[in-house]
Amino acid sequence: MAEKLLPFTKDQMEKIIARYPTPFHIYDEKAIRENARAFKKAFSWNEGFKEFFAVKATPNPYLLKILHKEGFGTDCSSLAELVMSEKSGITGEEIMFSSNDTPAAEFIKARELNATINLDDISHIAYLEKYAGLPPLICFRYNPGPLKKGNIIIGHPEEAKYGFTREQLFAGYKICKEKGIKRFGIHIFVASNELDAGYFVETAEILFQIIAEISQQLKIRFEFANLSGGMGIPYRPEQERINLTTMSRGIKDKYEQLIVANGLAPLKIFTECGRYITGPYGYLVSRVLHIKNTYKKFAGLDACMANLMRPALYSAYHHITVMGKENKPHNVLYDVTGSLCENNDKFAIDRALPELMPGDIVAIHDAGAHGFSMGFNYNGKLRSAELLLRDNGEVVQIRRAETVDDYLATLDFKSLVGFPV
Repeated sequence: MAEKLLPFTKDQMEKIIARYPTPFHIYDEKAIRENARAFKKAFSWNEGFKEFFAVKATPNPYLLKILHKEGFGTDCSSLAELVMSEKSGITGEEIMFSSNDTPAAEFIKARELNATINLDDISHIAYLEKYAGLPPLICFRYNPGPLKKGNIIIGHPEEAKYGFTREQLFAGYKICKEKGIKRFGIHIFVASNELDAGYFVETAEILFQIIAEISQQLKIRFEFANLSGGMGIPYRPEQERINLTTMSRGIKDKYEQLIVANGLAPLKIFTECGRYITGPYGYLVSRVLHIKNTYKKFAGLDACMANLMRPALYSAYHHITVMGKENKPHNVLYDVTGSLCENNDKFAIDRALPELMPGDIVAIHDAGAHGFSMGFNYNGKLRSAELLLRDNGEVVQIRRAETVDDYLATLDFKSLVGFPV
């Protein structure tokens, strides 16, 4: 069971809200650091192990700096994420750049930073060479197709837009070897929010097997195998957390059977987790604005799906705590909604909660990844602030809330005057 606790009391939260109005996202630094250390420890059997935090999950330089202190690099997929990493003091091979349908400017920036570039398609070899030049280290993303079952979020691998086929891998590495490249890595990513430890052991086996085959046939040596991310978190209280020890032990067994036994060690193991690292340690805090009684009971919040769109996008469950009413009977069914002009703007449907009143504070759990980062401005909704609960109990603002001026900043109202209509 995943116990859904909060790192702050209602009294503490009232003081935070007095300074930073709701809604906002708040992250627990102590819990993030402890989780990062436990994750690294689980893979300490591999001397070159490194986690590249997936910036897309929670793109905030304060969090990147904290995780960099814990020994993490960054996994980037866009120009903005590359620049954010650079501004956070993360450059060189501490950046893994994995993108798809990539503009030339992004490859150029990745080369400028000496990032490790992970190509998504065989045609990108020539494209990268033309616009940015080939780097000394090259990596390809492998799509195993029907060899591997996908899941509901990312879909089946053979239907996904990502990665090289098996045949393209052999051809791609051969092309790069003939062009004089001597350093190689390989990458695979086939699931999202997966809680079965065995799934990742099976994925590692597939990747290690093809490393052995390519190495033998093309006479190249791989420096690293990037197992990427996709490790899930227990959004529902009844779910169990993924067994990290079981997963790591299983991967180690496959490593010894397929890498060590074939004389291919040492091989560094990389991962690119985002959700697993920060997801459980971020909360969307909001207040109840209105209670509406029609054909159902609706609790309208001052947050909306612009602050957390996973429930609308995936019908995803996020646990909700009504602060100060944790021990009261959860005997009233509510649809918990936002104010967008979209009927799917709901954080929960028919959720049993204590009786709610306007002004109640609600904390939506597990919003520390793919929460703020997936926000948007539909209906002119403004992006919320991000706060950090520090080890010493201090709360600092690590991103201010947007203003109406921010929203209008890219519009030219001066030219509007006298515009012919």
